[in-house]
Amino acid sequence: MSNKVDIHYCTGCRWLLRAAWMAQELLTTFEQEIGELTLHPGTGGIFEVWVNGKRIWSRKEQQGFPEITQLKQLVRDEVAPDRPLGHTDRTGPPQS
Repeated sequence: MSNKVDIHYCTGCRWLLRAAWMAQELLTTFEQEIGELTLHPGTGGIFEVWVNGKRIWSRKEQQGFPEITQLKQLVRDEVAPDRPLGHTDRTGPPQS
């Protein structure tokens, strides 16, 4: 359980609840895979999700927020690529 997730969110935009909800969803789904999850308050409209030092989502680059199923798939691809996510996994694990 050495995987680390960081969620950076804008306090001025009041995105704490969104960040905390996404954190809860990720910790519930990946309780065996995530060893640490940190919320980082920031400014300037930031909303980014990082896994093990790799940015997997940027609100500015992707022009919005991820759907929770999409975020879970992105996190899964980093922490447990062979793991299916059940009925919410429309694509399944990445194919080699």
